Amino acid sequence: MRHFTLAFLFLCCAFSSASAQLEGFWVAVDDEDGLEKSVVEIYEQDGKYFGRVNRLLPDATITHCTGCEGSEKNKEITGMVIIKDLKKTSNGGKGGNILDPASGKWYSCNFELIGANKVKMRGYLGMPAFGRSQYWYRKE
Repeated sequence: MRHFTLAFLFLCCAFSSASAQLEGFWVAVDDEDGLEKSVVEIYEQDGKYFGRVNRLLPDATITHCTGCEGSEKNKEITGMVIIKDLKKTSNGGKGGNILDPASGKWYSCNFELIGANKVKMRGYLGMPAFGRSQYWYRKE
């Protein structure tokens, strides 16, 4: 019985630490040109994940969201919340929304941890099969 209890506690700790691994600073790499564009801070708020652009990197070609609508129109990308309402999973998050600052459009998104320092971000319209993936790397 003691071994069962220890194994159960180990599994609980493993799953809780896996979902916490998404929090932190990530280097966003553009899937079209392979360049590092920004550092995004993923944080938890009200039981969901959100992401804010912490800073733009030298390869970023745009600095303001000219394609955005409403209060975000022409807003500086640094400091902008670009990930909203991402539901926590055991290895990342799903069912959230992500903003493409280049176009100003919002897409559905999922995040899947591919290890401690790599995450696959899938942005899509409708179904995940109809989207694009980017691989982001943890900022050290």
